[in-house]
Amino acid sequence: MNKDQLKGQIKQVKGSVKETTGKIIGDKTMENKGKVQNTAGKVQEAYGDLKSDIKSDLKKGR
Repeated sequence: MNKDQLKGQIKQVKGSVKETTGKIIGDKTMENKGKVQNTAGKVQEAYGDLKSDIKSDLKKGR
């Protein structure tokens, strides 16, 4: 696991917490910020996955 994968997962958790908190307290702004943060985390994790795959392929000589 590389740093982008880890940071992406952390962002997703933080985003989910914000989104849920926003839903519970009725704060649409917080809910939307949580959704955005969650999505950003997914993108960062996918980027980390891609980096890891490329690094693995280069080591295998592909």
